[in-house]
Amino acid sequence: MSSPAQSVVQSVDWVAIAPPTITAVVGLLVLVADLFVDDRKKVLLGWVSVAGLTASTLALLPLLDGDRSTFCLTGDPNVCSYTADRFALVIQFLVLGGALLAALLSMTALKDAKKELPEGEFWFLLLSSAAGAALLPASRDLATLIVALEVASLPAFALVGIRHGDKRSSEAALKFFLSSVTATAVSLMGISFVYASTGTLYLTEIADNIRQVDGQFHTLAQAGVVLTLIGFAFKTAAVPFHFWVPDTYVGAPLPVAAYLSVVGKAVGFSGLILVTVVALPSYADLWGPALAVLAALTMTIGNVGALRQQATRAYSAVRLLAWSSVGQAGYLLVPIAAAAYSDDAEKAIGSTVAYALMYAAVNLGAFAVAALVARTQPLNRISDYRGLYAASPLTALLLGFFLLCLAGLPPGIIGLFAKVTVFSAAVDAGLGWLAVIMAVNVVIALFYYLQWTALLFRAPEREPEKYRVPAPLTAAIALTGVLGIALSGAPQLVLRFSDTGLF
Repeated sequence: MSSPAQSVVQSVDWVAIAPPTITAVVGLLVLVADLFVDDRKKVLLGWVSVAGLTASTLALLPLLDGDRSTFCLTGDPNVCSYTADRFALVIQFLVLGGALLAALLSMTALKDAKKELPEGEFWFLLLSSAAGAALLPASRDLATLIVALEVASLPAFALVGIRHGDKRSSEAALKFFLSSVTATAVSLMGISFVYASTGTLYLTEIADNIRQVDGQFHTLAQAGVVLTLIGFAFKTAAVPFHFWVPDTYVGAPLPVAAYLSVVGKAVGFSGLILVTVVALPSYADLWGPALAVLAALTMTIGNVGALRQQATRAYSAVRLLAWSSVGQAGYLLVPIAAAAYSDDAEKAIGSTVAYALMYAAVNLGAFAVAALVARTQPLNRISDYRGLYAASPLTALLLGFFLLCLAGLPPGIIGLFAKVTVFSAAVDAGLGWLAVIMAVNVVIALFYYLQWTALLFRAPEREPEKYRVPAPLTAAIALTGVLGIALSGAPQLVLRFSDTGLF
């Protein structure tokens, strides 16, 4: 008979936890190295960070053979705190790949900032946030989930407001901080209610125990479900919890805005999937309709907000991408809502994962081109992109391609296929009304995406400026371009992820 002390001893699968661990360790090394590296050699910290994120991404390869779990209960090896299954690996690839591309954008931004951005702190914060974001999709208990969520979020506040002496940056960080702290507080209260009702924090055990909650605890469990959903709705920038997005993206350094638009969304949506589909499937009649309504509101208000952007307004290009990201969040919510009604919840969730992969590649590409234009046009207005083809034909073609992918138009085949999978998820689940609302929103989005695309090829109003593209920025634009074109040529590479391995 084992003693109580022995019963809590757990073995650690270091291969399984390698991706977030490598990222965290490199972040700590960068922070320490910053104390000893001369200011003229701070760029080395950036290259070390890029190498660390590359190593973390490559560390996913040994995990492709099958599911691996660690930090499991000694009495029940099937109940674990960390599971590297197919779902976790895909989201970790998205998160670490997105962080790597954001790091490449950051190298140019830090060089151009001329000491306005502290390099050592910047890289430490970016790597810390990426480590938390990589931990979250593999979390299989609520305590680990919340810790991962906060490790991903807290450094992001500092990244948004890291620019010295910039009131706009400080205001953006404050709005982001207040909204995120509110979301965390609401989530923690909801989770505490769920724990009080079920007596466990493990997602699979919650799914079993919450079905047998006593009548007197039923209302408490329902309140816990609702509060938890509200908390994650903040994290995913779902309406009406989206108000922080435009100002935060405009106030943050552009690479940080790109990071938040992709990695921040991946964190929120993966957490939402784990809480709803894995932990609370028996409450699908509660969270299903709520997410369907949130999806409809989010895509509509996001696209209308993007449509209202004036081309000559300062930072209108970044604001359009910010509102567009809110609209895209609505599309990502559709399959999660459909999972509540579908006989094949795994396929529905796979549609969200496939759409997230497409969105990550092309949205980071759009931000990379925006970062290039911002080097000569710091106000980053949509009108600044007029005649971009005359100045840099390849860059204009790639931005046009990224925008067409987001719109779901050829030659952006991957965007079209991703939208079709979301449509089919809604229709298969019997949510025809939601599919109709999505169709209307796709038409609305076509207008502002095509308007921006057409502007790229119009005659410039003045002599076009030649853009000098530094090597890291070139790499970021090239990687996203190659990825988007490859996926458009072979969309099945993304669509095969409909089997998430969550069940």
